[in-house]
Amino acid sequence: MQLKDKIKKFPKKSGVYFFLDKNKKILYVGRATSLKNRVLQYFQKNIDERIAEMVSLATDIKYIETDNLLEAIILEAKNIKKFWPKYNIKDKDNRSFIYIVINKRSDYPTIKIIRERELDKFPINEFVIFGPYQSLYLIQNALKIIRRIFPYSTCKANSGKPCFDYQIRLCPGTCISEISKKDYRKNIANIILLLSGEKNKLIKKLLKDNPESVKALKHIQDVSLLTNENDLNIKISRIEGYDISHFAGRETYGSMVVFEDSVPNKNEYRLFKIKNAPSGDDERALLEMLERRLHHNEWQKPDLIMIDGGKPQVDFINKFFKQNNINIPIVGISKYDNDRLVFSNSLNKNQKILAENIKATLLKVREEAHRFANRGRKMGFGKRK
Repeated sequence: MQLKDKIKKFPKKSGVYFFLDKNKKILYVGRATSLKNRVLQYFQKNIDERIAEMVSLATDIKYIETDNLLEAIILEAKNIKKFWPKYNIKDKDNRSFIYIVINKRSDYPTIKIIRERELDKFPINEFVIFGPYQSLYLIQNALKIIRRIFPYSTCKANSGKPCFDYQIRLCPGTCISEISKKDYRKNIANIILLLSGEKNKLIKKLLKDNPESVKALKHIQDVSLLTNENDLNIKISRIEGYDISHFAGRETYGSMVVFEDSVPNKNEYRLFKIKNAPSGDDERALLEMLERRLHHNEWQKPDLIMIDGGKPQVDFINKFFKQNNINIPIVGISKYDNDRLVFSNSLNKNQKILAENIKATLLKVREEAHRFANRGRKMGFGKRK
């Protein structure tokens, strides 16, 4: 039977697939939301030269079904680590692989995403390490899903002040001593079981301790990670957030903040003194700021623009973008509508889903844009453009 004919019988379910050579050695490990659809893509014309070479050497393809894409991501990483297949690492700097590290000795262990080049900083006697993973975007989203089921903290424990993540129910309250060390470490232990691929063991444990978590675990949806395999090429790495502030009722300033991989890059923050827009006209002030920003071709282009505003502001800016062939997705946050995300008409369904998945980050971007504008006013601080 030809490989392509064999693949046509694959299920349209999530899982992990293995390309094998004539000696039954694994050439490549991949994961998919639909095994059949994904693996058939390897037999299309005009595929990458490296992948074409791998397919030409393959004599067999096997697969393992999973309940969802999150499990497929975990299983893929385990098999890459076990076999280090040639075509998973060929023509790729293996120092750019992604890992998750958990500091097991801490009272309130934290969870971090790192690159392989940073592994030396995390000794195995102090950290539990998972990976290698191939997509930073997917791992960021995977941890967001896991964190909704098993909350963990990124803030300073017992600081006495609730962090932003606590306010949006992602932090269990280590910052304000709302969770005990024992209960917090239970959450971390559950995450370790999940990332180890021990889902059945985890469910058995949770049936005694936390049946609600079992329900959430069983209803993880792939759409929370990505909509389809083509979305592997849709990445939201750099977000620029914009806010307009009127200082003392006279001067108007615009703030621009930058988040890269969900982390603020304060070196690239900018304050704009609005010069031409009429006083009190936030839409034209916002447009003036964006026009001036976009003249800086030496600045990295954002993957997404967030503006503090609702549909009128989004539509106003989107109209200008269309007229000038500027293809950058715009998302607004409507504070008068319970922080609902507002999308420009140019966003497709997949982009909207991806934006909803990073709403927690977008809320942080908005807060930071507002904070930066206020601090600029009070301290005369910031690089003005």
